[in-house]
Parts: sequence; C-alpha cells; structure tokens
Amino acid sequence: MGHIAILGVFVADTAYRADRAPKLGETILGNSFALGPGGKGSNQAVAAARAGGEVHFISKLGRDVFADMGLAIWKDAGVSPAVTQHDDAYTGAAYIFIEESSGNNAIIICPGVAETISPADVEARADLIGSASVFITQLEQPIDAAHRALEIARAGGVTTILNPAPAAELPEAIYSLCDYMTPNESEAEALTGVPVTDIASAERAARALMAKGVGAALITLGENGALLVTSDQVTHVPAITAGPVVETTGAGDAFNGGFAVGLSEGMDPVEAVRFGAATAGISVTRPGTAPSMPERAEIDALLAR
Repeated sequence: MGHIAILGVFVADTAYRADRAPKLGETILGNSFALGPGGKGSNQAVAAARAGGEVHFISKLGRDVFADMGLAIWKDAGVSPAVTQHDDAYTGAAYIFIEESSGNNAIIICPGVAETISPADVEARADLIGSASVFITQLEQPIDAAHRALEIARAGGVTTILNPAPAAELPEAIYSLCDYMTPNESEAEALTGVPVTDIASAERAARALMAKGVGAALITLGENGALLVTSDQVTHVPAITAGPVVETTGAGDAFNGGFAVGLSEGMDPVEAVRFGAATAGISVTRPGTAPSMPERAEIDALLAR
C-alpha cells in the first residue's frame, strides 16, 4: 500500500438551501446557510484519508480565514498538505445552491490563487507525484498543470485517475495518460458527444473515451451506481445506499476518493469501485461536502451488510 497524491483546489463552500433557485433579477428567501470546506481535489483528499489512505494534497492557498479552514479540515482528516500560501491572492470559494426537496445542486466556483497552479508548481512536487501508488486530479486548476502532473505520474509507473470535472475541452494527449477517467453523465457527454441516459449509452460513452486513449472508463451514474468499462470487461456496480439522501454535493468526490483508496490497497478494479460506491453512499446521507466523508469503519460496515 503506497501513498495517494492528489492535485487539486480547495475552496470554501457557501451553501444555500431553498425551495428553488432564484431567477435573474429575483430575490427569494432561503431556508438555511452553511459555510464549510470544499473544492473537488480537497474533498477527494479528505474522503481518501478518512477511508484509510495515506494522502498528500498538492495545491495553493491564500493567507486568510478560508485557508485556515482548509488547513484545519486536512489536519482533522489526516491529509498531509503539500501547499504553498500566498499573500497577494485569495483562497477560493464556491456558491452552492441546494434544492430542498431533492438535495440536487448547482455550483459556481472561484478557485482564487489555485487558478495560478502551473506546470512549474507541479514539477516542484515531482518526487511526491512520481512515487505515489495512485495519482488523481480534476479540472478545477489549470489543465496544463493537470496534464504535466499526469505525465510525471505516468513516467513513475503510478496508477493515474483523471476526474474530468468540471467538464472542459481536453488536449488529445491527455487521454492516453489516464489509467482511469471518471466522468459523471454530463461530463461524459461533454467529452464524447454521447448523451448518457442509461447503462447502454454509458457504455458507448466509455468506449468513446477509450478510443481516445483512456485505459479504462468509469462513468458515475448517481443513484444508478457506476459503470466500469475496461479492455476486457463491462461491469455495472449498483449504488450502495446507507439511508435517505440529504445532499448529493460531495458524492462524486467521495466516490473518487474511495476508489483511489481501493486501488492503492491492491483491490481489483471492480472491488475498488464498490468501495468508492459505499463511500459515496454514506456521504449523501449527510449535509456538506468534506464534512460528510465517512470513516473507514463506516465504509467497511456498510460493505459487510
């Protein structure tokens, strides 16, 4: 079992719950507000650490109260931060609208200083990335930084995961650097042009990603679980439920963090997907993103049921 290196962004989540989203020019009363730690990379790092992984998180922070929040959640979860702090820029923030009746969400992210993460910043952490058992990144920091990190990981023989969120146009060369790509339905459609509405269309999108050079495609399907397509198998892993859904905001990050832990521990890919599904299944029963990530004992107990 080796360490997991994660490149990504920390932002402070400002979460607003209301019966519906306001229209442009409209003001409505909300039902509640919460401030907490977020950012896809940070959430995945917290999920992986709480799930039992040895996790190093690579990013940039400002020097402000939001940065203090990030450092505190990483300390609590057991994440080792490989971050620099900067006085001349702010730590990122996210606006999250949550529909009260369904728990579904809409998000605006301002990455702040993490938007300046560069290939040179990544190269400064080459030893950490190249010696990992698993490397994972997303697309909230600049794509050229993610691309360079994947190159370093691949050169070191590290298992690489790209969670292509938020969806963005990718350079063709990045696909072949990904042992696993883990889009949700909308991200898979954005990357392939294949609308994902069911298992069959998810498989078509997965194969389109593999035709671009991805080693294996793992399409997350929300309440319908996930579909793993490799060169020699197609496996649908149903969602693993732990209780009523409260909020889905951090579910994808919980899944990716858990999946990375499974791979780092030598689980076969399908077993690792089930581990990720259980991690996500617990997270959606709680409000918040990073604070909703479960401990290892909870995941093992759910899988044992």
